[in-house]
Amino acid sequence: MSHTFRNWSGTEAATGVEVLRPGSVDELAAAVKAAAEQGKKLKAVGSGHSFTGCAVPEQVMVRLDGLSAITNADQESGRVTVGAGTGLRKLNAGLAAFDLAMANLGDIDKQTISGAISTGTHGTGARLGGIATQIAALDLVTADGSILHCSSEENADVFNAARVSVGALGVISSITLQTVPAYLLRAQEMPLPLAEVLDGFDQLADGNDHFEFYWFPHTDIALTKRNNRVAAGVGPSPVNAIRGWVDDELLSNRVFELTNRLAMRRPTLVPRINRLASRALSAREYVDASYKVFCSERNVLFRESEYAVPREHVVEVLHRLRRWIDDSGHHFPFPIEVRVAAADDIWLSTASGRDTAYIAIHQYHRLPHDHYFQAFERIVAEYQGRPHWGKLHTLGADDLRARYPHFDDFLAVRDRVDPGRTFSNPYTRKVFGD
Repeated sequence: MSHTFRNWSGTEAATGVEVLRPGSVDELAAAVKAAAEQGKKLKAVGSGHSFTGCAVPEQVMVRLDGLSAITNADQESGRVTVGAGTGLRKLNAGLAAFDLAMANLGDIDKQTISGAISTGTHGTGARLGGIATQIAALDLVTADGSILHCSSEENADVFNAARVSVGALGVISSITLQTVPAYLLRAQEMPLPLAEVLDGFDQLADGNDHFEFYWFPHTDIALTKRNNRVAAGVGPSPVNAIRGWVDDELLSNRVFELTNRLAMRRPTLVPRINRLASRALSAREYVDASYKVFCSERNVLFRESEYAVPREHVVEVLHRLRRWIDDSGHHFPFPIEVRVAAADDIWLSTASGRDTAYIAIHQYHRLPHDHYFQAFERIVAEYQGRPHWGKLHTLGADDLRARYPHFDDFLAVRDRVDPGRTFSNPYTRKVFGD
């Protein structure tokens, strides 16, 4: 029976694909080997939360729902092994049951763990890396049905490539994470003048465990979020249920959907709408489990492009982007998000080799985005900007090779473990050149 794949945002789809649902690693290895021997293209698919075509299957789609559990947890060392199909929401709850947690997370938890690492998903924190930096080891099923155990000590080159691989090397079957003891975060959220945030950006980024801000175009206000670990003895004081529903569901989702629909019909109202939106979410402070603070619901459909730039250039890039927006004559109702990460050593991580700032721009799904996103790409190109692998961009292999020192090292590993390109699709052929 043929099936249809469609991603969350509706930007990518595939029809007439075969679906496999292996219930064990052995079944997965046999399925991969059979597909390769038949010359079929195979893709593992997680939650479909990428905007790009990185997970779009051409012929065979592998669902890893049968590999979606914590299989081993050592509380003393913090090492936790988990099936590759485990969703982040399920993982976070499972870790909490062992009194463990991820050191850092992104702001949504709808992805699978393997999908999140494969696309370089990250959170924010000047001294912390993305989710892939928390991997101690992984098992990779390659095209010949072999299972490679990869770590910094074993198959180290494959480990360097597979932690962020866009699914181009094989199918990850399990991941061993280096977790930390469960902890509480104090969240402080407040609007501040944009000029104050940009002038003090380094102090804000370095002075907090996790810092990010959202800026609504056509306004002078930024919504800032500071998350810091609490002192010993401080207990949780979560957001009041009614206040949480008003801020996180009513204003951030339902009302925001309505304001975007209004912006679609009356674009000249966008500056006024954005000024109201930037003031609607008033300051709040609360303490809760780390994963509950990091993750929030995002139910309004949108398109997104995100680029990583060297952190020292982020304020300059934002000033240039703001000038383009002001001069463009266009109106953009969605906020721009800014985060930071420490340099890491993963070959295709967007923070590879450099302290990084992330700038993410968005557009409501019913509004055109190409002109906006292309202008953004032109600006960040002057700063060696690296696109998020799962978010919209137009770069090909030649562009990316110039921005990743280990790009050809990655391709060499790919040539060795998937010479027949079993795991390729149009997206990987574009970004890796064949």
